[in-house]
Amino acid sequence: MMRILANDVHYHVEVLGKGEPLLFLHGFTGDTSTWEEITQQLTEHYQCILIDIIGHGKTESPERYERYMIEQVADDIKNILDQLNISKVSIIGYSMGGRLGLTFALLYPELIHRLILESSTPGLANEEKRKERREADSKLADSIEKNGVEAFINYWENISLFSTQKKLPLEKRRAIRQQRLSQNPTGLSNSLRGMGTGSQPSWWHRIGDISFPFMMIVGGKDIKFCQIADSMKELNQNLVIKTIDSAGHANHVEEPRKFGKIIREFLLIT
Repeated sequence: MMRILANDVHYHVEVLGKGEPLLFLHGFTGDTSTWEEITQQLTEHYQCILIDIIGHGKTESPERYERYMIEQVADDIKNILDQLNISKVSIIGYSMGGRLGLTFALLYPELIHRLILESSTPGLANEEKRKERREADSKLADSIEKNGVEAFINYWENISLFSTQKKLPLEKRRAIRQQRLSQNPTGLSNSLRGMGTGSQPSWWHRIGDISFPFMMIVGGKDIKFCQIADSMKELNQNLVIKTIDSAGHANHVEEPRKFGKIIREFLLIT
């Protein structure tokens, strides 16, 4: 574990194992611990680099939401990799972390070996939908600041996106809840305002430009993101789509063995 200063923000970074570098980027309300069941399957042959994204976990939570803009955070990631002397990396990003990973890959394609997205999106192409999403995220951010993290998590863990997680063992659900409750309210609210799907640029027009190995893993029960993956495939036939039929949005949490097997196989053939 280490603290790395990137563009005046202290980031919590963990480096596990040795070998080809893999960078893991967690989702909203997550942190490095959410990848534990996946990295355990990989550290024998790969160097796993885990970062608490700005506003999450043990990384700092700046007061200005503008500091959370996704392109700035992508530059932070580049700064961290530079300090770790990593010149090329494969990225595995989930949901918000997938949007950040895609942004990083499009801004710095020369640094990318492979890009693996889980339940993620290039953003919103329609400006009206982007505006609606920004307004909704801003209201949600206001509610976190007004009512606190616990009230927000009570709401968040019951949205339809995570309905399939209710089938997880009680002990695992409790661990997920405790991890979410540990978050900083400023970090969560500013992440919604600065790095939300409506705030980031739409990258749909750039999907066809991707030439490095590129995969999307989706849950069969997460219909929205299955459709997003299919739409991305129409723009880039090189995109590999893997569906875990028994899972919802958080494949790596619900089906860690299946998810890990897909990752390992993709790393070996690309």
